Amino acid sequence: MLILGGTGEARRLAAVLAGRPGLEVVSSLAGRVRAPALPEGQVRIGGFGGVDGLEDYLRRSGIAAVVDATHPFAAVITESAVAAAERVGVPLLLLRRPGWVEGADDDWHWVRSLDEAASALHEIGGERVFLTTGRLGLAAFAGLDEHWFLVRSVDPPEPPTPKRMGLLLARGPFTLPGERALLTEHGIDVLVTKDSGGEATAAKLQAARELRIPVLIQARPAAPPVPTVTTVDAAVAALTTHGV
Repeated sequence: MLILGGTGEARRLAAVLAGRPGLEVVSSLAGRVRAPALPEGQVRIGGFGGVDGLEDYLRRSGIAAVVDATHPFAAVITESAVAAAERVGVPLLLLRRPGWVEGADDDWHWVRSLDEAASALHEIGGERVFLTTGRLGLAAFAGLDEHWFLVRSVDPPEPPTPKRMGLLLARGPFTLPGERALLTEHGIDVLVTKDSGGEATAAKLQAARELRIPVLIQARPAAPPVPTVTTVDAAVAALTTHGV
């Protein structure tokens, strides 16, 4: 079985399935993080070369089932997985953690892209921005010299990046006291993030709520119409039903 991974859910699923007799589990990581947390079982790192490359891999490796447990914003690999699995005729299961839910005391502003988030900063105001969108999306904010950005990512970003920027290299999970202190210490006026969902990085949203800081949040891309579960337990149950 192939697990398209890189998330905590993917690692937990691999840990559950790796010990099953007669089941060979291969986890595939994109290779964008320098020192990724590796799951149990076999691991391959790097892309497949699009739909054709993934299709070829599924055939050559004798993959009997695919679980797409990638990040909710990894739309390209998800599209490739849907197409390749259909071509080969193997079942595909999508494992996606639920998105975050806005509360009554939240000041959230939904956007469709990071470019739209960059434009919205002019409307919301605020000079000091906490940017937690990942190191690959910083180009959208590179020309906003009127703002200072605190950028948090696992690995150092590559240019183009904002001119006025502080960099914090860190990997979740993060705590509410830590996030509250971070926002206060840096005088953050606006939080910009993606609707990644999950508990590992949700504390920043609660801290922003308590400190009455507005949040620009990028909505997820639409999920494909394939069987979908939201938890590892549900994924295991669905795979067991299909004889995995």
